[in-house]
Amino acid sequence: MGHRTRIKICGITRVEDAIAAVRLGADALGLVFYPGSPRHVSIAQAQAIARVMPPFVTLVGLFVNEAPETVRQVCREVPIQLLQFHGDEAEAACVGHGLPYIKAARVRQGLDLVEYAAAYPKAQGLVLDAWVEGYGGGGKTFDWALIPEHLPLPLILSGGLDGGNVADGVRRFKPWAVDCSSGVEAAKGIKDENKIAAFVAGVRAGDTDGNS
Repeated sequence: MGHRTRIKICGITRVEDAIAAVRLGADALGLVFYPGSPRHVSIAQAQAIARVMPPFVTLVGLFVNEAPETVRQVCREVPIQLLQFHGDEAEAACVGHGLPYIKAARVRQGLDLVEYAAAYPKAQGLVLDAWVEGYGGGGKTFDWALIPEHLPLPLILSGGLDGGNVADGVRRFKPWAVDCSSGVEAAKGIKDENKIAAFVAGVRAGDTDGNS
């Protein structure tokens, strides 16, 4: 048996999308608590999504340069299991919430990803996303040639992934996980079941090719 790439579907805003994503094979769902995002969820929305979550699927809370008390309030009110920091937070801002975390890097020429990862020694993984105006969910890929061969943290490949390109990314980099938001949407914050199914199939195809 080869490696099975984990799948995170991010930017879930509706209960029915959460149910569909899990049924189709998602290992983790991302809830965006960044007010600047079109996929932003309220505490009440997040609680409703959390109520339909089966066991062994990770609920991830995404924050961007948020006040620590806001992060802690969300952690108290929503049963998230993993934090994702997608802004310019230093590690000191990422720890101390009682939950493990992953850190996003917005990849562009000149950013040393090995050095960047080393600044977050307690992170459980590094999300590589495209550099866009604003934070994440831009549907843009980045130049995969910028990914170093050896990262000190588990690699979570993100940024403009969809059913058409994810198999290639999985095949080339054998990431621990892939993370998709806009690539499985009908509209911002509204997921498309067919696109999720195609994305999951692409990941599995990449796994199969990579393990042969």
